[in-house]
Order: sequence, then structure tokens, then C-alpha cells
Amino acid sequence: MGKIVIAIDGYSGCGKSSTAKAVAKDLGFTYIDSGAMYRATTLHFLTNYLSPSNPHDVEKGLKSLEITFQINPDTRKQETYLNGLNVEDEIRTMRVSERVSEVATIKEIRKELVAQQQRLGRKKGVVMDGRDIGSVVFPDAELKIFMTADLETRAARRQQELLEKGELVDLEEIKKNLAERDRVDSSRAESPLAKMPDAIEIDTSKLAFAEQVAQIVGLAKEVIKKEKDYAGNH
Repeated sequence: MGKIVIAIDGYSGCGKSSTAKAVAKDLGFTYIDSGAMYRATTLHFLTNYLSPSNPHDVEKGLKSLEITFQINPDTRKQETYLNGLNVEDEIRTMRVSERVSEVATIKEIRKELVAQQQRLGRKKGVVMDGRDIGSVVFPDAELKIFMTADLETRAARRQQELLEKGELVDLEEIKKNLAERDRVDSSRAESPLAKMPDAIEIDTSKLAFAEQVAQIVGLAKEVIKKEKDYAGNH
């Protein structure tokens, strides 16, 4: 199977992350989990008593930071490694959760993690989702997807997700929150959410989860086949 880079961008509540994970699993690719990367960085700073608000500490922390992903052969699940050590369980603890937002806002840290994501992408066979993956992280990705869905559908899905976690939130409140996130994501100065001209738009409003995954896997296989045919003729 040939290997390509798949960049998935789109609005909040479209199911980007769960779709990206399922696509990666289907294709045997690595899912670059940016959330896990920020959590691993937070753990690195906590373990080494470094403060993200101290520029000297940030510089020191970033010099000794390497994050990679590996598939666990027993569970077939992807796990996060920090400087060669499996930290999958540790990065999900409360002490990391409480500090991750603070770490994620530091510009130098974001810049370093984008550089690490780009290094992971050089090996190909990766899937990543976010707001600026096709525009900033992987502008040369062989397949760019832009996921969208109408506000009603996204709000209903988000409400269902919250219900499953035992939280009952008013639909109007969720709609308001999503609309505000759309506005902020699309108008921010640093890497705004935007559909790239070479991205394929997928409206998931009327698609079941399995359908949206199958659609992207199908597109990926087409791109891989084209790449193989091109290589075979040159």
C-alpha cells in the first residue's frame, strides 16, 4: 500500500477527530494526535519542573522534546511516546489535563510541535485533523479534506456526545457556542480556519459516521493508485 499525507480540516462538531482516527486505522496509517502532543509536552514540562510562562524554561524544555506514535501490537491501538517512553496513560491524568491549556497557548511551543508534526509527515502514511492542517501544517498533503455540516446537525451530535457523558445541555446553548467557535476560528489572525482551493469538501449533515469514513478512505485509495500509476510510468 502506498503512503500519502491526509489533512482533514473543518468546523467544530463535524466529527473530524473520530473520522481521522478511523481513516488512519482503515489504511494502516499513523494518526497524528495533536491533542496528545500538547498533553505529552505538558507532562514533559511538569516532570522537569519547567514553567511554560518562563521563556528560559520553554527554550530548555523544547530542546529535549521528541514525541512519536506507535501502534500497540496487542491492542492495535495507537500510543503516545515521549522521548522514547510510552506515556499514553500518564498524559490522560488530571494533573496534565489541568495544565494543558496553559502550555498550548505558548507560541514557541506551538511552533515546535508544528515542526515535529511536519517531521512525522515526511515519512508519509499519516492522517491529521484540525483547523489549519491543509493550510499551515501540511500544505503539500496529497489529500486535503474539508469537513462541514449544518449547524443543527452539529449541535444535535454534540448534544448526544454530552448526553453520553451524563451532561444535559440545551440545544440552543450548544448552537450558540458552535456559531461563536466558527466565528472565532474563521477570523483569528494566527492560522484561521479556511478551505484550501485543493481541498475536497465533504458535507456530513446527512452521512452516517461509517459513510464519511468510507468516503475519505475511498478518496485516499484513488490518490494512492494515481501516485503508483504515475511512478510506474516515469
